[in-house]
Amino acid sequence: MMQEQGSARGAVVIGDALIDEIHDAGGVRELVGGAALNVAVGLRRLGVPVTLIAMVGADEAGDHIREYLADHGVALIESPAPLGSSRAVVRRAQNGEPEYVFNDAAQRRSIRYGDEARAAIADAGIAVVSCFPFDVPAETEALVEALGDATLVIDPNPRAGMLTDRSEFVHGFERLAARAGLVKVGADDAALLYDGDLDALRTRLRSAGAHAVLATAGAAGAVLDTDSGIVEAPIATLPGRIVDTVGAGDATLAAVAAGLVDGRPSGQADWRTLLERAMLIAAATCRSEGGLLRTPESLAESERGVQGS
Repeated sequence: MMQEQGSARGAVVIGDALIDEIHDAGGVRELVGGAALNVAVGLRRLGVPVTLIAMVGADEAGDHIREYLADHGVALIESPAPLGSSRAVVRRAQNGEPEYVFNDAAQRRSIRYGDEARAAIADAGIAVVSCFPFDVPAETEALVEALGDATLVIDPNPRAGMLTDRSEFVHGFERLAARAGLVKVGADDAALLYDGDLDALRTRLRSAGAHAVLATAGAAGAVLDTDSGIVEAPIATLPGRIVDTVGAGDATLAAVAAGLVDGRPSGQADWRTLLERAMLIAAATCRSEGGLLRTPESLAESERGVQGS
């Protein structure tokens, strides 16, 4: 397993875990995915001990998810899934962007917090929340209560196919964002939840109380707005063609979150270093299909025939 850095306390990630059923010119194939799962595996590949808290079914798909997490050294605390494991059918639209159709389990996902989950959250350096059902008030209330005073990293990552109440989602998300150490938002989030103005959303979240906001804008790069100032970084250039951009946002979040496990950066220069490294990791991740985080170093090792990265 590739490990970039060590961490004393580790991280807990809360959110989705699912099967991506991909339909394209090559046929149909399945990949283990989900935004929260991708972030959890990404953090582990960067050397951070991780526990994922997610809903996983007692079915064949769930077995694949469990095996994948075990292979990558990610601990799993399961919530029951009465409708089975979540699944997304993925097809490419005419503009090349992926379109998702989610099954009932994904649309009605729910997370429970028993003693094991609460202990893991209390012991972690950070708690990362991604693709969470903020439009269900009972889910948001349970999350708030379980988090306690944990240092929070949050990515709303709304999916149109799972969003039932836009205004309630915004309300729940902003309730947590106001106390977060880091909030990640992207251009897609701004378009789906707000008026599409990513800069205005970044300012809104900072004004609400978020200590730092990571705003990602695809080909336009990313901005980190922090108490130490604002830093920007363009997309990174690496050898090889871009194969799949789906995992770029999750890789960027994992790379920045890894730098927060043992405390926030002390100044603007440290934030800049963290962001620039995250952009390199996102670029490397885009050189392969799926959401598995990769680094420039792992790409170089692959080219030399070194496997297992």
